[in-house]
Formats: sequence, structure tokens, C-alpha cells
Amino acid sequence: MTDAIRVALVDDQALMRAGFRALLEAEDGIEVVGEAADGEQGLALVRAQVPDIALVDVQMPVLSGIETTRRIAADPALAAVRVVILTNYGFDSYVFEALRAGASGFLLKDTEPADLLQAIEVVARGEALLSPSVTRTLIGEFVSRPPDRATAPGLEGLTRREREVTALAARGLTNEEIAAHMVISPFTAKTHISRAMTKLGARDRAQLVVFAYESGLVTARGGR
Repeated sequence: MTDAIRVALVDDQALMRAGFRALLEAEDGIEVVGEAADGEQGLALVRAQVPDIALVDVQMPVLSGIETTRRIAADPALAAVRVVILTNYGFDSYVFEALRAGASGFLLKDTEPADLLQAIEVVARGEALLSPSVTRTLIGEFVSRPPDRATAPGLEGLTRREREVTALAARGLTNEEIAAHMVISPFTAKTHISRAMTKLGARDRAQLVVFAYESGLVTARGGR
């Protein structure tokens, strides 16, 4: 990228914010546009600066990270902002709720510096911070619950191919793996996924995975 990736830090721990700021500002091509100590301040910061990425702690006073994420995702003026949730707890229920709220992915707070920087670049490119291994863990941990069809998006508008690629993406397959499975090119697989995201109103691949399970298109038991 020629332009700097603009990042907002939203975490109630001052030491954590300082550590992230020092790491990010030492990297060429990344600019920290501000810090906030709670969700309400974080929302105000994001609205004022409209960063490329907001690193948001999942548990904060005043306004939780999940609610902060939900409000960012719901604001048309912030459509370009990608939220990455920060958590100490790994694959807990907060993470799944954050993805449902509109987060593009999540990171553990003890993530290695190189992995954090790579994650910033991945999300800034518009990709979801959900590697196949992360997706599969989410499947095992959270989607064994019955699908919530009352709140799930409609899948009627998807073509058969779009439903198929959505199901494969929800099982954690990469575009290349989907292409091999369906005997199509990776570009075609990516096109099908992009169209499915548009039809379902998904901000990114993370939302597509959530939608696939909430609708019952796929289940944790591997059915479809």
C-alpha cells in the first residue's frame, strides 16, 4: 500500500495501548490515529478519524467491545472501517458475538508482534482475519448450537454455486481449496464468494461464515 494504514486503539488498559502504539508506530506504513480507554470514547474516536482499522478490546467499561463493534458496523459513514477484536481469552463466546456484531476478526493480546503486523495488513486489504484453522475452531466451539433461523439472513437469492462456495468457506476452506473442490479457478471461487457476500449484506468473509451457520446452510456436524 502506498498510503499508511490508519489504526485506532480502543482498550481500557493504558499499558496495552502503549505497547500496541509503540509496535505499530515503529512500522513503516502504519499510523496510529488515536487511543480510547472505553467503548464510548472509542466510538467517538472512530467517528472522528474514520480509521482503516479499529483494534477494539472485547471487554471494556461504559460500552463493551461488542456493542462498540455493532455501532460501528451499523453506521453507513463507517462502512470502510474494519474492526479487529482484542481478547485475552481465545475462542470464547465473546469472540463469536463480536463476529456476529460485524467484526472482521480477532487477535489474542499475546499475539506475536510479527503476527499482529501481518493481521493489520490482511484486514487493511479487505480480507477477514479468519484463517482456515481459526474458522474450524469457531465451528467446533460455537456453531454446535441449533441454527437461529429467526434472525438469519435469507439465502433464497443465492445461486446453487453461491450456496456451495458459501458452505465451503464456512467449513474453513481457502479460495484455492474451494476452487480445487469445485473444479473451478480460484478467481471464479472468489467471484462467487464476493457475490454471495453482496447478496447477504456481509461486510466480509467473517460475516459470511456466521450467516452460513445461522441460516442452517451448514452445521457443526458437517451436514448441509
